[in-house]
Amino acid sequence: MNTELDKPTVNSGGEDLFGQFQSRYSSLQQTEMSLEEYLELCKVEPMTYASAAERMLHAIGQPEVIDTRNDPRLSRLFANRVLRRYPSFKEFYGMEEVIENIVAYFRHAAQGLEERKQVLYLLGPVGSAKSSLAERLKALMEQMPIYALKGSPVNESPLGLFDPAQFGSSLEDKYGIPKRYLTGIASPWATKRMKEFGGDLRKFRVVRLMPSTLNQVAIAKTEPGDENNQDISALVGKVDIRMLNQFSQDDPDAYSFSGGLCLANQGLLEFVEMFKAPIKMLHPLLTATQERNFKGTEGFGSIPFDGIILAHSNESEWQQFRNNKTNEAFLDRVYIVKVPYCLRVSEEVKIYEKLLEHSSLKKAPCAPGTLNMMAQFSVLTRLKEPANSNLYSKMRVYDGENLKDVDPHAKPLQEYRDAAGPDEGMQGSSTRWAYKVLSKVFNFDHHEIAANPVHLLYVLEQQVIKDNLPEEQTRKYLDFVKSYLTPKYAEFVAKEIQTAYLESYSEYGQNLFERYIQFADKWIQNEEFRDPATGQIYDRESLNEELNRIEKPAGIANPKDFRNEVVNFVLRAQASNAGVMPSWTSYEKLREVIERSMFSKTEDLLPVISFDAKGSKENQDKHDNFVDRMVTKGYTEKQVRLLVEWHLRVKKAS
Repeated sequence: MNTELDKPTVNSGGEDLFGQFQSRYSSLQQTEMSLEEYLELCKVEPMTYASAAERMLHAIGQPEVIDTRNDPRLSRLFANRVLRRYPSFKEFYGMEEVIENIVAYFRHAAQGLEERKQVLYLLGPVGSAKSSLAERLKALMEQMPIYALKGSPVNESPLGLFDPAQFGSSLEDKYGIPKRYLTGIASPWATKRMKEFGGDLRKFRVVRLMPSTLNQVAIAKTEPGDENNQDISALVGKVDIRMLNQFSQDDPDAYSFSGGLCLANQGLLEFVEMFKAPIKMLHPLLTATQERNFKGTEGFGSIPFDGIILAHSNESEWQQFRNNKTNEAFLDRVYIVKVPYCLRVSEEVKIYEKLLEHSSLKKAPCAPGTLNMMAQFSVLTRLKEPANSNLYSKMRVYDGENLKDVDPHAKPLQEYRDAAGPDEGMQGSSTRWAYKVLSKVFNFDHHEIAANPVHLLYVLEQQVIKDNLPEEQTRKYLDFVKSYLTPKYAEFVAKEIQTAYLESYSEYGQNLFERYIQFADKWIQNEEFRDPATGQIYDRESLNEELNRIEKPAGIANPKDFRNEVVNFVLRAQASNAGVMPSWTSYEKLREVIERSMFSKTEDLLPVISFDAKGSKENQDKHDNFVDRMVTKGYTEKQVRLLVEWHLRVKKAS
């Protein structure tokens, strides 16, 4: 028997893993010091006594500052403003304004302004990332340590022992601690210990703790319960009946400091669906936010609270709460941050990619255009219908596109927003709903776990009907599929097939591009053009006809402006590149015009792209090459067949 084979083996990677875990665990354990050592530490490190808002701001970190004037798309989206993006929230796509409002709350609270006395309230529809934001804020709160009296059931700051009127000046002069950090409110537990110690502060010990969601250290969550059995004890704690045989009922040591406000002191309390809770349960929040303390259920002194209260709920609960006159005391103590659905298609796609990245579908084939189509549907359901404009164009403008040459009725982004009002994005289909639809699409074909837009169109229609929405909403959503998504995808897949069909695609495009520039330049100069290859002469009218033939498939609305713009671009490019003609793909607007002109006829494609039996080896080889080029674009062979057959059916029907 080979005993060597019986020994467990641990590779170096495993040793590193266990070592890293042990090291991290050790770093998170509490360290102890005397009260004097704590005060000396305050002198050199202000974060030692920082408020919860200051620690949160420190954990969020500095933003990446982007001057949107340097990017045409961002310039349109953010009106040339300086954009701040925080790495701590990098996965929250399309939420720049929401994140900035949240950071502003913490910034103002850290400065000791009115926000310090307010509840941070995330208001938004279902599935708009309110809970995800709350989880991220709790994770950030875990990054910075807190300092508390050892043994305190409410993790209270040692500074609560000092009366600001008597000791404020001394602490500021000797240790540099500003008076505003002294509340003068010690917990009933600390007050009892003070009596036991005979006023000797040196008997108090201070511990450095890492906030922890798992261990409920400075981070806690409260949820609404039944109207009949939930009371304020969920927030403030209650007497522990097991201790009544040792202590009187009003003794702090007989009290269970298990309420959310007790556990979250110096940290963050998440109140889920806050306005679904009975109103009597919310009363402790009034004093906790305004006076930085609250009363327990027994007859001892106030309990300190120096933390953040984070609440979130849906708009219906907020509206019901706000319209109740008896709740007026709460209304000015709430800092509202609206969390609408994403209204930018490209950012919505990134959300889907993130969700898929964390699933077993991560490596499953996803045909080009699938996620984009799902994102378009989602955004269309969330936008308010504009007056005298097309909803699909509005969606594109919201994504930063310039439609000046495509849709003359399209309006500037800010004009759309002003007309829509502040509540746009608070209704529509949720990202959660979209992800469920995508899950069905990936599993639509039992023989291939993959997704494609053709299956998505079918699943979308079926899901909208199945959801049994109000009749008008169902009709509206189905119209999005039939009037916008299907025809737009028909154009997209036609282009995909045609570019894969043309082996000499780039060369053909470049030739057409250069010919267009020559014609447009002569037309602008009002000069004749002699074709060097044929000798044919084109006057201005003939040039205009040729240019119109190229422009017509792309629907250019202002040919004169478009021609001047394109020629100016080419002349500038040549001047900066030793007279070399730029690539036909270098100017997005003209590239689209050239492509649409190239692919305005499809009859020549049919013998090659169809999956029918081929009459010659030459056609079979062309077909195989076509399929290979489609596969390199990101399609599976099965999807190529499906898309081609769908494309041919749509062409035949039209």
